[in-house]
Amino acid sequence: MGITDVAVVGAGYMGGGIAQVLAMAGFRVAITDADADTTLRHRDRLYAEAAEFEREGLFDPGSAALVEANLRAASSLADAVEGADFVEEAVLEVTEVKGPVLRDIEAVARPGTVIGSNTSTLPIGSLAAYLSRPAQFLGVHFSNPAPFIPGVELIAHAGTEEAAVVASEEVVAATGKLSARVSDQAGFVLNRLQYVLLREAVNLVEEGVATAEDVDTIVRTTFGYRLPFFGPFAIADMAGLDVYAAGFKTLSEHYGERLATPAMLTELVEAGKYGVKKDGGFVTPAGDQAPLVAYRNRAYARLGQLLRELGPAPR
Repeated sequence: MGITDVAVVGAGYMGGGIAQVLAMAGFRVAITDADADTTLRHRDRLYAEAAEFEREGLFDPGSAALVEANLRAASSLADAVEGADFVEEAVLEVTEVKGPVLRDIEAVARPGTVIGSNTSTLPIGSLAAYLSRPAQFLGVHFSNPAPFIPGVELIAHAGTEEAAVVASEEVVAATGKLSARVSDQAGFVLNRLQYVLLREAVNLVEEGVATAEDVDTIVRTTFGYRLPFFGPFAIADMAGLDVYAAGFKTLSEHYGERLATPAMLTELVEAGKYGVKKDGGFVTPAGDQAPLVAYRNRAYARLGQLLRELGPAPR
């Protein structure tokens, strides 16, 4: 991979968590924030937090020592970035803030240094416009809380070189997390889905269908219960695409075009592909799916055991 030294610019809650993850993976990590004193406070917080997480069994034994050994507070942005092979920007989610910071990073970074932004919604191309060498720039979007959420979105803009994407994939893989390449559209995948869900949840409350508390209960105990193991395409395949097509027919009759049957679904059903029950579907191949169904049943039962062990979330 060739990446050993990493800088994280913005050492608050998200940036600090990303820095911990990278340090535990063995990278030499320099953090920097608004000024040297703020950076030092964040470093001390990250050391103490790692030790607390280890005591609680949330981090593996030895993790806190890795964070202390591999994570340092840089005296300035230049001190953090000059020797870095990879830089992750994690400042305020505002173009007018991120853009100038990215420009400052590029000004002191070595040629060829990969620069990632942890933006959660801003189009990467709009941020790339601040750079004179945008080929090494892409989105590398960790999720909150970064130490514990295993997925990372990688978003290349039109001018990102493949080598920068591959290098980012290798950095993420070294942390033990999973990455997915997505196209440069505002919100990417995670937040386009997440925000649509919240919008419809608010609609339900405003329409008097259910309270916010009851919506949360339904989400986490029904379709949300499946999501740690399967995405929406796999869930639909297991439920039956013919069933989904019939459901969309009802919903479109009541809610109109916004819930019209997707063309992809119609094409599969018309071809006789109903998912697990018949000839495969969106992501499930045709053939014997007994092992998949058995895995699903074990997964849901084990999740139930874990939830009973943890008990309800504090309120």
